Amino acid sequence: MSTYDVGIIGGGPGGYVAAIKAAQLGGSVCLIEKGEWGGTCLNRGCIPTKTLYAVANLATQVQEAPEFGVHIGGETTIDYPQVSAHKNSVIQQLTGGIAQLLKANKVDSFNGTGTLTDKNTIIVRKPDGTTEQLQAKNIIIATGSEPADPSVFEIDEEQVLTTTGILNLTELPESLLIVGGGVSGCEFASIFNALGCKVTVLELLPTILATEDVQVIRHIQLFMKRKGIAIHTGAKLTHVKKSDASVTAVLESGEEITAEKMLVSIGRRYNTEGIGLEKVGVRTEGGKIAVDARMQTNVPGIYAVGDVASRYLLAHVASAEGKIAAQNCLGNNVEMDYQVIPWCVFTLPEIGHVGMTEKEATDEGYEVKIGRFPYAANGKALGLRETDGFVKTVSDVDSGDILGVHIVGAQASTLIHEAAVAVRLGASAEDIAHTVHAHPTLSEIVMESAEAAYDRAIHSLR
Repeated sequence: MSTYDVGIIGGGPGGYVAAIKAAQLGGSVCLIEKGEWGGTCLNRGCIPTKTLYAVANLATQVQEAPEFGVHIGGETTIDYPQVSAHKNSVIQQLTGGIAQLLKANKVDSFNGTGTLTDKNTIIVRKPDGTTEQLQAKNIIIATGSEPADPSVFEIDEEQVLTTTGILNLTELPESLLIVGGGVSGCEFASIFNALGCKVTVLELLPTILATEDVQVIRHIQLFMKRKGIAIHTGAKLTHVKKSDASVTAVLESGEEITAEKMLVSIGRRYNTEGIGLEKVGVRTEGGKIAVDARMQTNVPGIYAVGDVASRYLLAHVASAEGKIAAQNCLGNNVEMDYQVIPWCVFTLPEIGHVGMTEKEATDEGYEVKIGRFPYAANGKALGLRETDGFVKTVSDVDSGDILGVHIVGAQASTLIHEAAVAVRLGASAEDIAHTVHAHPTLSEIVMESAEAAYDRAIHSLR
């Protein structure tokens, strides 16, 4: 029976990063994964959706090419089987890369389902039915989450799909009905709209993307509608009807909306069952594993990271938590800091935010100053024909410190990280404004938004 310093259950972005970090720190490490390396993010989430997003963005650019004076001969079509094959090749390359990293860092990897039998013992049930017992001084649980499966929808992954099922499609549907206007729902709406599908979004709440700044929500909602995406907010679905060729959502209002496929994107469930938590006394709260700032559970030596324990269901947060847990397993004493978490939404155009929204800041008692600068006033954006969007800087009137930054527009997912560093370091709007930004770049929009926070933007009317 093998004994390790750290045993990890789950090979997603929390688990495999924790394994490599622990190995780098000199620990002996084993990693157990029942599926593919990379977990949901790499195989059924972040990577495949952003690969589709890249295709959708390219398709949009091709459609708009005549506006640049570029005329592409013949009809532009989407070969979705080839798109799907490209997506799968990206996944395969990255899963293979993780396997190589684990091997290079001397992490012992096991394919199977890991179950705790006591605070230092993991039983691995392998696909061939055999089992192996592993001992570990410390254990990290990184079992992630799966799409929620409410019984009202009768999900079959053929007509009524989860976010997993929709990524397995090999043919592009003519129409798509999306239940849920959160991050995933809006990303898939943008992608499939750009690929030529007729898309309808149903959201129970009064607005889509409820966690975003209100001005960002208004902007993206208007843009999506302009692109032909039908959005129904405050829409309560009572039941679903299926036929051989379509699926119909019946709303409480009596309205019926029919499409070829339905995507259900209304949350996720945490993978806490069947891994022995009750047997060893690990406490859960609301379905999640309860952890402290060190990512440790109530049982000393057992840690949990990622979706199964985190306040954020984000791959980059899972990886950060994995690094924290690995360090603490090997004798350090470090805590996870959630104060600065960049958040990106891959709609068309993109959204990026970090820190507080304007409402959150005022609710916290701050007197705020808002700086806003449009993409349409930026030379690079004009040249790219990417004039839809803005950067909004929320700063404290008294100190000038940046409390939050919100971006909607091209490359928002990249631009937001300058703001993340600024918020983390306690920088002021003047600190960004006085930092020379290269010209012509989209980054200048961030600079001028910071200048606008104290009424000094050069390229906008005061």
